[in-house]
Amino acid sequence: EQDHADGTLEQMALSPTPLSMLVVGKVLAHWLLSGLPLTVIAPVLALQFDLTMPSLLILTVSLAVGTPVLSLIGAIGAGLTLGVRGGGVLVAVLVLPLYVPVLIFGAGSVEAIASGLGASAHLSILAALLVLAGFFAPWAATAALRVALEY
Repeated sequence: EQDHADGTLEQMALSPTPLSMLVVGKVLAHWLLSGLPLTVIAPVLALQFDLTMPSLLILTVSLAVGTPVLSLIGAIGAGLTLGVRGGGVLVAVLVLPLYVPVLIFGAGSVEAIASGLGASAHLSILAALLVLAGFFAPWAATAALRVALEY
């Protein structure tokens, strides 16, 4: 939103670098600043809830796989609501239904390992969501940005 307000986004769109690569860079930067610290700190904080070592390991893996998916989905929502008044509420309405499966399977993997079951199915679905989001989200966010920049 700030890049759009000060004209930086238009300059990025006019640059010779493909806009999809810039979107991937922005998503990666967002994940490095929000998802990675959460992935690193969550197991330390989970110790106070007396999680076992296998649960801590699965928690870390599910966060490492799930948080990039959340960043990629958020990029689509941000691109779709760029320049729209009251876009914050609209982003929440658009992306929350897409966040729910990631959150369910991420939490389900920790619950499965804590109850003595295997977490591989949950982690496989999370990995599949990451592959799908990694492939389609930059394309969708780029298309949404191009539409938003056309006025």
